Amino acid sequence: MTQAWLNRIGTAVPPHDIHAEFADFARSAIEDPHQRALFDRMAAMADIEHRYAILEPGPKPRDRFLDAEGFYERGAFPSTAARMARFQPEALALAMQAIAALDIADDRSRITHLIVASCTGFTAPGLDFQIMRAAGLSDRVERTIVGFMGCFAAVNALKLARHIIRSEPEAVVLVVNLELSSLHLQEQFQEIPKMLSFLLFGDGASAGLVSAQPGGLALGAFRTAVIPRSEDLITWHIRDSGFEMHLSGQVPGRIRRWLPDHGPELLAGLDPDLWAVHAGGRSILDAVQQALALPPEALRYSRAVLRDFGNMSSATLVFVLDRILRDPDATGEGIAMAFGPGLTVETFAFRRP
Repeated sequence: MTQAWLNRIGTAVPPHDIHAEFADFARSAIEDPHQRALFDRMAAMADIEHRYAILEPGPKPRDRFLDAEGFYERGAFPSTAARMARFQPEALALAMQAIAALDIADDRSRITHLIVASCTGFTAPGLDFQIMRAAGLSDRVERTIVGFMGCFAAVNALKLARHIIRSEPEAVVLVVNLELSSLHLQEQFQEIPKMLSFLLFGDGASAGLVSAQPGGLALGAFRTAVIPRSEDLITWHIRDSGFEMHLSGQVPGRIRRWLPDHGPELLAGLDPDLWAVHAGGRSILDAVQQALALPPEALRYSRAVLRDFGNMSSATLVFVLDRILRDPDATGEGIAMAFGPGLTVETFAFRRP
């Protein structure tokens, strides 16, 4: 069977670091001083230093507006229609930045398939069509959208690319993950768990080229599992004022209890040298490390991405893989792992020669 390779990766984030500004905007809206102190403590423990957004931070004081253009005004947060109107141009621009970083100039005419994953916006003709035209790809490129699967969608996109290469060895697949999580901030400042979940997410895009040509990461077996009785822990619904996420504080504990018994099956008998775990949050990474008894440095790539970018939903795991590809000392067998609605656990093996 033909071996599929993730040959190289390009990544991009918007120019505006909004992490500190969001924390300031949120804490100033929390009325109860004890809740405000709790928010400050949890924010300090998040291990996130930067998160990027398409929205430019506004000036102080931030008691009314989060951003310079007033997109998020207290008491008048935008409708879903207004958010999607921003998604269409901004998503294409950021996706094209990631593709430019990937540098497909010598491969453009060879690309046969385009896979786009996103859960933060939808249009028709979709982002896949827009990328095809903007990137100068052939109109005959086969296009697939992986939509609304959340943080583990990068695994599904790469899984599809691997299936294509194994069935069509001459194919070359462009895989794009694009998320504008900043478009879905909700005005729920008195609900501390929701505010803490918004403290995690940022905007980002990744692009990868998958083919049968050796080089980069060799993609191995993909495996999927669902943690029982957990489907209500992560939910994502389209509402009148954007997409509303529920991220339960029980998620890390459920992962920590489930992985010791079921992790070996997902690891496919490997003793990995490299770990690429979706940087969903510090508590998620701590849960994986503790459940699988990993040494502190095992998740260094994931923790670095969390620190520098926060959780960019489906793009995040590819940022972690990019860190591995850029490290000349990162060689051997690896495991990638991501979590999302279900509570679904997606993994795949990879090898860096």
